[in-house]
Amino acid sequence: MTVYIVKRLLLMIPTLVGVAILTFVLLRIVPGDVVEARYLTQGNQFQSQELMDLERKKLGLDQPLWKQFTTYMAGLARLDFGLSMWTGAPITEEIKLRFVLSLQVAIMASIIATLLAIPLGILAAVKQDTWIDYAVRVFSIAGLAMPSFWLGILMILCMLLVFHWVPPMVFTPFWVSPSENLAQLIWPALAVGYRYSAVSTRMMRSSMLEVLREDYIRTARAKGLWLKLILARHAVKNAMLPVITVIGLEFAFLLGGLVVTEQVFNLNGLGLLFVESISHRDYTMTQALVLLVAAATVLVNFLVDIAYGWVDPRIHYR
Repeated sequence: MTVYIVKRLLLMIPTLVGVAILTFVLLRIVPGDVVEARYLTQGNQFQSQELMDLERKKLGLDQPLWKQFTTYMAGLARLDFGLSMWTGAPITEEIKLRFVLSLQVAIMASIIATLLAIPLGILAAVKQDTWIDYAVRVFSIAGLAMPSFWLGILMILCMLLVFHWVPPMVFTPFWVSPSENLAQLIWPALAVGYRYSAVSTRMMRSSMLEVLREDYIRTARAKGLWLKLILARHAVKNAMLPVITVIGLEFAFLLGGLVVTEQVFNLNGLGLLFVESISHRDYTMTQALVLLVAAATVLVNFLVDIAYGWVDPRIHYR
């Protein structure tokens, strides 16, 4: 097991290096740069070419691509992402607070999705083709049909019209004020968690139905074992493997993919920073964000693989 973990960790390095190279190349292929974007934003369409070239020299954009790439990779080796080309601030500081916000929303949404999906999926499978099963299926299909940002808008309107209250608009870290933090982030977490619980619920139901048709389940029932005991000891763990995969992939997506939902709830998270960095042609910031999300995805996939062996003892890694 230890050898497997070490190998997987080492394999992350070439994967992330490949992501870094691909991101660097693709960003340079797109026409325009941060200097043109800055002057267009400020309304200086007729700025002199000399001043623009001087600005590019300050940012190092006048250097050959191979030299820019060497500087970028050398910084990555030191875990130094450099400075934002748009704001001039250290990228680590720009990402730090936004990452905490997005990570908390992703964790809360994943917990809500798990707490909804697993019991509802088990219940729908056990009560197959009954009114309970149909109710759970309607609940999950509704979650798939409603975008999380639209559900968030409904939540805000309901709280405003019925309770005359809206969530705080300024982010407060959890360690500063837990009540204010949860008052703001619980609503986007509920909206996103319900949306992604729908996928996990349907996966749990399908997987559970497949397990319940296995011979060892029928044998356990023939022996007179209680249904709760059969589910707890034999069925649930075997049905959990595909659900763990879905929840893990959703969690990795939530870190940087909630652009519209963050705007609805006025959250300055990684998704909004992604959009701003791309629109500003901020190469260094975009590269750091892509690499961060790629690292989170690779790490989550690794943890999911490790969780397989914990859920199902029959799985051994060599």
